[in-house]
Amino acid sequence: MTFASASWHPGTEGPAPTVVAIHGHGAHAQDLLGLAPLLGGGRVLMLCPQAEFPIGPGSFTWFDRPPDGSRSVEEVERVAAALRAFIKEAVPRAGGDPERMVILGFSQGGTLAYRLGLAEPRRFAGIAALSTYLPDDLVGTVDRDAIGEAPLLVQHGTSDAMIDVQRARASRDLLTSIGAQPEYLEYPMGHEIGRQSLTDLDGWVTRVLRLDEA
Repeated sequence: MTFASASWHPGTEGPAPTVVAIHGHGAHAQDLLGLAPLLGGGRVLMLCPQAEFPIGPGSFTWFDRPPDGSRSVEEVERVAAALRAFIKEAVPRAGGDPERMVILGFSQGGTLAYRLGLAEPRRFAGIAALSTYLPDDLVGTVDRDAIGEAPLLVQHGTSDAMIDVQRARASRDLLTSIGAQPEYLEYPMGHEIGRQSLTDLDGWVTRVLRLDEA
């Protein structure tokens, strides 16, 4: 799996606190990389894997879909397994800290962040789901015994034309019903990361990765 990475303090001793950021449909590995200097004062290693299937120049998607556009549970599991293998190998190889790691996803990447993070909540310092929703067919993969321990940030725009805010609200309610404690935030924005949502994301990453304790 190809990926892009950025570390803004390469001289720091020891493994770096890490953000694994999963891009959305139609984007690429560089799409979220620009967040690196804006999160935690640039004190994080950011790894951005790239989806497998090209759909246009510089445009990729995570799932192999049949002509009718459906997405099977089996395909989600295949991609999730590939991402787990990527994280296991790439984080320590790039100098990241597997013990201090956030998983973040935007849009389609957010469903994968949900899939990976909620199944192994003790593996991650936090899970950030941006402009996305939790599909019902992924609920069976959740570790309900540990889900309440995972810091979970959910951000969504009230004017999102791609994923209606009602789907995010329904996901919030579903998460709460299965034992999660999401920090749910809405913003007057579309399908994007806006100025205020970025400020809140920065504060959350700083907190869950304990960057101010260093």
